[in-house]
Amino acid sequence: MKSTKYIFITGGVVSSLGKGIVAASIGRLLKARGLNVGIMKFDPYINVDAGTMNPYQHGEVFVTMDGAETDLDLGHYERFIGVDLSGLNNVTTGKIYSEVIRKERAGEFLGATVQVIPHITDTIKNSIRKVATVGNLDVLIVEVGGTVGDIEGLPFLEAIRQFRREEPRNNTISIHLTLVPFLSTTGEAKTKPTQHSVKELRSLGIQPDVIMLRSHIALPAEIKEKVALFCDVRPEAVFDVVDAPSIYHVPLMLEKKGVGRLIMKYLYGEDRHANLSDWQALVEREDNASGTVKIAIVGKYVELPDAYLSVVEAIKHASIHHGVKPEIIWVQAEKLETEDPARYLGDVDGVIIPGGFGTRGIEGKINALTYTREHGIPTLGLCLGMQCMVIEFARNVCGLEGANSSEFDEKTPHPVIDLIPEQRGISDKGGTMRLGGYTCNLVEGTKVKELYGTDSVVERHRHRYEFNNDYREIIEEHGLKVAGVYLPMNLVEVVELENHPFYIGSQFHPEFNSKPLSPHPLFLGLIDAILKQKT
Repeated sequence: MKSTKYIFITGGVVSSLGKGIVAASIGRLLKARGLNVGIMKFDPYINVDAGTMNPYQHGEVFVTMDGAETDLDLGHYERFIGVDLSGLNNVTTGKIYSEVIRKERAGEFLGATVQVIPHITDTIKNSIRKVATVGNLDVLIVEVGGTVGDIEGLPFLEAIRQFRREEPRNNTISIHLTLVPFLSTTGEAKTKPTQHSVKELRSLGIQPDVIMLRSHIALPAEIKEKVALFCDVRPEAVFDVVDAPSIYHVPLMLEKKGVGRLIMKYLYGEDRHANLSDWQALVEREDNASGTVKIAIVGKYVELPDAYLSVVEAIKHASIHHGVKPEIIWVQAEKLETEDPARYLGDVDGVIIPGGFGTRGIEGKINALTYTREHGIPTLGLCLGMQCMVIEFARNVCGLEGANSSEFDEKTPHPVIDLIPEQRGISDKGGTMRLGGYTCNLVEGTKVKELYGTDSVVERHRHRYEFNNDYREIIEEHGLKVAGVYLPMNLVEVVELENHPFYIGSQFHPEFNSKPLSPHPLFLGLIDAILKQKT
């Protein structure tokens, strides 16, 4: 068994500094050096997972192939490092306490008084070692959510302190990311918040080995030297991380600054050649893209784009591949319930109807689909978006008046979308949907199969309601064809409209499988259809 090295990444001053992007970028740099890299996220909230959290508070729920509902940073990890993660890679306070309480109830602590130290911290440390062992990893990156000083994060930081004490000295490295604010009135970059943040971290027994300074501007050498002196870090281990043109520039930016080289020398005593040619080519294609595709996302949570983070990134991946720049137009679905869709969709090149839950904005999504279907606008429906496609088509083409999903109208005369039997009677909300990867068999002669270029695919799901097969015959007779099926339960997974430039709906979430170096076929197909129409 190989000896795994560990990188712990913490944040200070304020949240949302980009720890996830930095962690993912470091993972890319190490993978480029031939290492087997894993990555995990500690989330201090008490929820067991992200599945029951409001998108306005937490953003997107990223679903892993094994069906875990996780933090959106796991999406960044997968996209940058090019791996499929699992539920083991996202650890919450809720998961840790649930496990400790389960063991206590089962009598596994032999009458001991159960405490944060050692029982909670031991469970946290065990979760780290389990990921390293299961993946047979060379390096495991661990990002701690929130900021140093948060009460709920203390057990995780204490576990890291203990973990570093238990490992050989060169087996772990601590990286601390902080904000250096720039005061325009005085023209000064201020290091005091960083000093206080590191002081707080050191008071918890963790001395950072590397400090990364987030800033809007490049920081002069004297600022970095000051941070090194006051925070007891070598000057060459202090880096400024300035705003980049896109997140895909960050790995190359960190490599140029020497971050990968320093980490390798710290952990292994020497550096290795980093093959970043594929990533360099990606960034060059992004920088040199010409022309624009204007894509509207008609959603319920458009005030917070992070709610659709993977959709946006999948659009970028496909656009970069085709050499164009995407322009995202955010359209609040509720507005289309009372306003003319042409006002919002009349000058766009393509439309995406993403997933979601609940009745709010549904009729607006349906009105948008009527418009794109009738006007030949390339359209991609995702999960709920696919269900809305079926509802709209049943009402307006098949003549099934009042057709709806039983989720939105229990008394609908035509429940073209309905609960499958295994979902009936379920009352618990957490982790009870159809989640994770399922095999979809593609139908011969369809555009979808042509795009995938294979007989079957495994895609990720997060939903309760399904296409009602009682209406399959009449819907297909009118031209909305079934293009993919989950054979074990005969569940419709993909539909596509005949005689339309591109009108495809998937019950699964293809955006979760899209990566910058391997864009998803359905998003590639959408951009391709748009470009063909534009020319």
